[in-house]
Formats: sequence, structure tokens, C-alpha cells
Amino acid sequence: MTVKACNRNIEKTLLLAEEMLLLADQGDADREDAGCGILYGILRDAGYKLKQLAEKEKAAHVAKGAWAE
Repeated sequence: MTVKACNRNIEKTLLLAEEMLLLADQGDADREDAGCGILYGILRDAGYKLKQLAEKEKAAHVAKGAWAE
């Protein structure tokens, strides 16, 4: 069974959000100044927001029966 493009895009968004969170953690650990701290804080915040929105959208697709794993 093929995955619908809309569901594949939600999955890609979840993966991207996870990668953003990992990069924010690594960037924070490696940073040398406060400016980088601000950058990685914003990246982390955006990653969490994207993850939350994508999970909500995935749940909506599951609830209406439009999600197949």
C-alpha cells in the first residue's frame, strides 16, 4: 500500500523537527557566545512548534481514517 503524499509530508515534517531539535542541542553544546545561544534557542522553539503541529495534524488524519502505516 502506498502512502499518501500528504501523510508522507507530515512524516517528513516530524523528521525535520527532530533534526532541528538535535541540531539545537548540539549547537548549544558547541557554542562560544550568546548570539549562538539565541540562534539555537529559536531553532529549538521552532522545532518544538513544528513537531506539535505535525503531531496534531497526524492525529487528525488518524482520527478520520486517512492514515495507514
